[in-house]
Amino acid sequence: MQNVKQFIIRNKYKVSAIVLLLILYYFCLPKQLFKNPTSTVVTASNNELLGAIIAKDGQWRFPELDSVPTKFEHCILQFEDAHFYHHFGFNPISIGKALVENIKVQKVVRGGSTLTQQVVRLSRKNKQRSYIEKLKELVLATRLEFRYSKKRILNLYASHAPFGGNVVGLEMASWRYFGLQPHQLSWAESATLAVLPNAPSLIYPGKNQQKLKQKRNRLLKKLLNKKIIDQLTYELAIEEELPQKPYPLPQTALHFVQHLGQKNRGERIQSTIDSHLQRQVNYLAKRHYERQKQNEVYNLAVLVLDVETRKVLVYVGNSPTDTPHHKHVDNVISARSTGSVLKPLLYAQMLQSGDLLPTQLVADVPTEIAGYSPKNFNLTFDGAVPANQALTRSLNIPAVRMLQRYGLEKFRSDLQDYHINDITKSADYYGLSLILGGAEASLWDLCKTFTGYASIVNHFDITKYKYYQKEFVEPVYRKEDKIDLGKLQKNFQTIDAGSAYTTLQVLTEVNRPETDQAWKYYDSSQKIAWKTGTSFGNKDAWAIGTTPKYTVGVWVGNSDGEGRPDLTGVGSAAPLLFDVFDVLPKSDWFLEPFEDLIEENICKKSGCLALPICESEVKRIPKNGIRGKSCPYHQLVQVDKNEQFRVNSNCEPVSAIKSKPWFVLPPLMALYYQQNNSDYRPLPSFRSDCNELSSNKMDFIFPTKYKSTISLTKDISGQQSSIILKLTHSNQNTTVFWYLNDEFIQSTQNYHELSVQPKSGVYKVTVVDDFGNEVDRILEIKN
Repeated sequence: MQNVKQFIIRNKYKVSAIVLLLILYYFCLPKQLFKNPTSTVVTASNNELLGAIIAKDGQWRFPELDSVPTKFEHCILQFEDAHFYHHFGFNPISIGKALVENIKVQKVVRGGSTLTQQVVRLSRKNKQRSYIEKLKELVLATRLEFRYSKKRILNLYASHAPFGGNVVGLEMASWRYFGLQPHQLSWAESATLAVLPNAPSLIYPGKNQQKLKQKRNRLLKKLLNKKIIDQLTYELAIEEELPQKPYPLPQTALHFVQHLGQKNRGERIQSTIDSHLQRQVNYLAKRHYERQKQNEVYNLAVLVLDVETRKVLVYVGNSPTDTPHHKHVDNVISARSTGSVLKPLLYAQMLQSGDLLPTQLVADVPTEIAGYSPKNFNLTFDGAVPANQALTRSLNIPAVRMLQRYGLEKFRSDLQDYHINDITKSADYYGLSLILGGAEASLWDLCKTFTGYASIVNHFDITKYKYYQKEFVEPVYRKEDKIDLGKLQKNFQTIDAGSAYTTLQVLTEVNRPETDQAWKYYDSSQKIAWKTGTSFGNKDAWAIGTTPKYTVGVWVGNSDGEGRPDLTGVGSAAPLLFDVFDVLPKSDWFLEPFEDLIEENICKKSGCLALPICESEVKRIPKNGIRGKSCPYHQLVQVDKNEQFRVNSNCEPVSAIKSKPWFVLPPLMALYYQQNNSDYRPLPSFRSDCNELSSNKMDFIFPTKYKSTISLTKDISGQQSSIILKLTHSNQNTTVFWYLNDEFIQSTQNYHELSVQPKSGVYKVTVVDDFGNEVDRILEIKN
């Protein structure tokens, strides 16, 4: 040790110089050799290429390879650097031979560079060849050998070598010239690519075919001589044709690749996409597009999610349309009018809050709320309809009335909890039209929401009746990503399992497309909870369905927002939805969450909690259903022995009076209800000798609001139009008397309609029946 110190002291300048040189040698090689931008490469879950996006510098340069295929490794080593595994960055013999040849001809004709040196040269942007540059490459090559293994250096070369045009790297060259992944190349194909980096500007597929073939065959002959391949392989290889034209890159999930490229530029992403399933759905989407474009509908989108993992399995952002019809628009993430797709969420929330029971009657009558008059799709009225049927039939008026009853602000807050990101405005901005498509949402968010419902029901039994905090989590698209559902807790966060299950169960009864009407009669058919939606003006057609394993969402329409008359959810989107479910593995239905449901006696006719006088049945309902109201439509009435008239003790002996439960709807509801329910029996009238006043026996059909403003129009002849006042009465034989500003106009019987043609002004319309019952309305007439 003492001798070493003395040597350093005596030779301090030499030692300092050596140390300085070593430091310079250590730091002479940049930490990152290649800083070139790379292409965005997206693969399926099985690593099959789905598509790629060109690098920012206009080069097709894939991210670095993890490994080099054995065939290409043999080919490149025999062609470029046979002693690669035996030298330390440079080959003195090759350099000596190159010097001799270059001196003979007085110019550089041979480089003698090893693959390590070529990696250095590529990293230095292929600087002009000179002996000084060669010396620098040699020093850097030795330093590179210290840093990386031979396999890593070979990977760097294969990833950054030029292969002609704007093709860089083995992987891209393999796709470009043969339409294959590198490990799928034959010996002849590997040999062809091995000789290309040697002179990419001179030898290019489709040109200089003879030179390319000679180089390839010489390399194959060398492989034969080295006993790397056998005679038969050699003979078959030299007979293979050379590539004649570039192959296009796969575009299995074009819009998915573009979507990922916006956030992950230049990365290699192994996604969750199931490549086989993606191709199947691509075919179904193309076939459906060919049918839809006959109606001048050119765009669509399909999304398939795995309920358990939230992984994106299929992502079809658009149809295989053309540029004039906006083929580049990604309709999975584009916000569109929701149509009726939000109705199940309102139904579920009302079940959960106790504001509604599953089969409770809701009003379906002419409605005007703050100037807003919703209409059913078929422009008819049911009078009263069970809430579950109103949902499966997608009736608009019951949905609007339910939303008003539940609370617009409250429902808007619920949608925020579902993380439907495009619904950003206040409740007042949307108004009651929110439930009919007044807001916009993406297919991505709607599928996420339906998946959350399915997952809540799935987890309820697995977790022993507990809830995860974050069931409405964003789906994942990277294979390595896992969802975070948060902590388990006793109380639900957004919707309880009983309400979610009941809603999904109801959605299995939605009428399927005409081609699938008999699904219930086949043992192989699976239950699917699904809902359609059609936006105002027939601009958007939706169909979203879920099973315990998969959620499928379909949007059909025109990306530019043009509506088409026959564009509907059930006719345009639903057929594709069920085609997609047909190629998915079948699954059993959800387990019923018994612990989150209670048994109650439910009135068969009204769907409300049963009174003692109701004909009832025991049904399982969400827990908060116990808060629901008792049946308001059954009452005990006193009738004669023939049940023809109502009577009382003033006109009939008590012994002859029968007390009978009677199902009675309010007049306006009854008017339309009895048109669709032939078994509905109106409340009998009092016998003529039993005069009795009764309230709430009549109601206006038009106008429905107490105060209304009406603007009169003129017909074709220029005459001012009339106003048709309409009334309904529970007693069909009653005469009613009409008054306008307390002046008698006329009386009506059986059908109570009156045509008036008043001038501009404010009027009071009063109607009185035989029993003295009175109703009135205030009208403001504008001409």
